[in-house]
This record gives sequence, structure tokens and C-alpha cells, in this order.
Amino acid sequence: MSEQINTPFTAIKRPYPTAFWLVVILLMTVGSYAVGARTERDNLLDQGFTTSTSAVVKLRGIGSQPPSGLVKQVDFKQFWDLWELIDAKFYKQPLDAEKLLYGAMTGLAQATGDPYTSFFEPKVAEEFTQSLAGKFDGIGAEIGIKNGQVKVIAPLPDTPAARAGLLAGDAIYLIDTTSTEGMRVEQAVSLIRGQKGTTVTLTVGRVKISKDKNDKETKQAVELKVPIVRDTIAVPSVTHKFLPNDIVLISVSNFNNDTYQEFSKALDQILAKEVKGVILDLRNNPGGFLDRATAMAGEWVGDKVIVVERRQGKKVDEFHGAGQGRLRDIPTVLLVNQGSASAAEIVAGALQDYQVATIVGATTFGKGSIQDYTELVDGAGVKITVAEWLTPNERFINDVGIDPDVVVEITEEDYATARDPQLDKAVEILTGKTAAPKSN
Repeated sequence: MSEQINTPFTAIKRPYPTAFWLVVILLMTVGSYAVGARTERDNLLDQGFTTSTSAVVKLRGIGSQPPSGLVKQVDFKQFWDLWELIDAKFYKQPLDAEKLLYGAMTGLAQATGDPYTSFFEPKVAEEFTQSLAGKFDGIGAEIGIKNGQVKVIAPLPDTPAARAGLLAGDAIYLIDTTSTEGMRVEQAVSLIRGQKGTTVTLTVGRVKISKDKNDKETKQAVELKVPIVRDTIAVPSVTHKFLPNDIVLISVSNFNNDTYQEFSKALDQILAKEVKGVILDLRNNPGGFLDRATAMAGEWVGDKVIVVERRQGKKVDEFHGAGQGRLRDIPTVLLVNQGSASAAEIVAGALQDYQVATIVGATTFGKGSIQDYTELVDGAGVKITVAEWLTPNERFINDVGIDPDVVVEITEEDYATARDPQLDKAVEILTGKTAAPKSN
């Protein structure tokens, strides 16, 4: 049985259940990634060797023989001719043959034009697997590419990124003094990552929302320098607290290995009391394991279809809820914002399609594709977009997102005074009472 992981920039389908897979979402450094460990060895890489004349390094490859399907389309001999030409004529010698190879493989992935298809050098893949320990040094935010721009998907709660004032939707223009123009997510992550106690300064662009005395909303583009001191990051996946009027607030920060177990334990405590309303907070949730998301959605809709997978325009699979339907009869409001992505959007889309929850907040990120990850012989890896997913009503989400039923924006003033109008609106919907304004 396959397993899929959905995050803003890495939704992974694992087609080899017998292999030992390792998967992680990099909370530590602001990247949203998932990696598998080793698949079955790819024999194609053992069919031949080529040796650089200027650097005595054996490179495993397929020589000048292209994949069988490309024999008539591409002359791979040109690639090796170019390699030899650079090797012979480049003015700085000796050349690093491995670096040339990885550069070519990086370019091959980038040439697809898909921001989620990426090649990972062995060092990067190793760092991903090391992060399985659950605690990491970094700033604690998820980043990715949207419309060609490096952006903050979600600052994680109570992390250096959140405390420094980084917001979902911030466009990152500079990492210290390095421009992010044309930068891949992996490059941005490597620059932002660092040891605890060190500082990274992000220059970000932000749309500032404010209201005048007549409650008229205005938007202004601003540029800010945000210095952030790196720290060790450890964020719980599921938390809950009881609010007045027999309402419970359940906050889910991501969909990792333990999320559904934590969610299920929380429900045991919640349902032991008389609960008249549930607020599910998926704001700034970048996603994670698909099956954890379908199980969670199943607590409202049972075994109905949660998400549809489509490849090359054709529906190829449906994923059903695995939850027990324990919340099906409890009025629910689901909170989302532009930091809600992928698996979080799967849950929001399903609950919206089945009309079992009112969606409140801002339009979600819009990550609706699935990636396959394969580790290569030397520990490098490649992540390839293989499919797209749709809601049960077959709404396409990629680059579009989930529009809330009730739009509520949070302004700079709200952040500054710790007001949460989105949560207030959720309480109002469940109780029919307008929340009292908080004193400043």
C-alpha cells in the first residue's frame, strides 16, 4: 500500500512499501520537505562508468546511452561532448567531476519548470534524515516558492520566526545579503539554516493591512529587515483547550507521524465532556502525511472520499476517510490562512465539500500536487511531481487554494495587540454571540 506525504513543497508517494523510508518535515530551518530513505537500488546507474581526465573520480552513469524512450528524441552524446569540452578547456583546473555531475542533475530537475521537482545532493538528503530526531536548530518556519518567489508559508508557533514577527505570506527578497531571485527552496533553506545562537537577517516584502476609524480596509506594500536568532525547534503537533460556552479549540500545527494518534487522544479527553462546538485551527499548518489527514477528516465524514488523485488529466485513485466519525454531529468551524497548505488543504476541502464545517479565515496556500521521492545509489535523491489532487467534489486546488466560507483578515494592529478576529468569528458562528473586544 502506498503512502503519500503532502507539504507545500513535498508531497511524496512511496511506491516501495518494503523499503525502509525516512520522512521528515524540516521545522528547523524554514524548509518544508519530506524525504524517503533508500528505495531499491537503481541498476541503471551501474551500467557504465565515465572518468574525468582532470579529476580522478569515477562517475556512475549510463555513459552516452540515453533511456530507451529517448533514443530518437535526444542525442545524449552531445552531453558528454560538452562535458569533455569543459573538462579540456576550462581555465581553472582541476575540475570537480562530482560537482559537475550534481550540477547537471540539478539543472535536469529544474528544466521541468515545476517548483516541486528537485534534485538533492547527498549532504542535503542526509540532513533531512538526521532531522528525524525531532529537535532542530533553525528559525522555525516553513518556506517555499510561489509564483517564482521565495515566500514564508508559515512561521511555527512559539519559535524564533514567530517571535521576530515573520508572517505567513512574507516574500523573502534577501537572506542576509544574498538575493533570492531565481533561488530554489533547497538553496534558501541551506542559507537560512544555522547553529543555535547565530543570527540570520531576512529582508521581506509584506502586504500591510490596516483599518481606519470607519472600518475601511487599506493595503500597503512594505519592505522590512527581520533579524532572527536561531534556536532549537520542537513544536507539538496537536494541542487543545476548552473555551467558554462548551466550545473546544483544537490546534494542529502539521500532519506528522504522530499527529493522528495525538488527535485521537485529544478527542478521548474532549468527548468525555459535554462539547457543543469544535474549532479546528489549521492556520499556518504546512501539511504532512496524507493518511494522517484523511484519518482526521474521517472523524467528521467517516469513510467518504477525502481526496481524489489525478494524473495526466485522468482520475486514478480516491482516498477515503479512516476516522471513526466521532465529530460528525458536533457543529464545527475550521480556521485557515495563507499558511495552510497541502494536507491541511485536503482536510479543509473535504469538510467544506461535505458541508460539515464552516471555513473561516483567508484563502489557503494552494499546494495540490504529489511528489515521488527516490534515493539514488550515492545517497543523493530526486523528488518528482507525479500527480495532482482534488477535493471530493473534484475542485482543483494547486495555485488556487481553498476559499473560506467567511473571509476574515488579520491586520497588523491585530497582531500587535494579540487580537484574533478569525477565532472571534468562529466563536460567534458557534454561539450566535459576538465576541467581546479584548482590552488593550
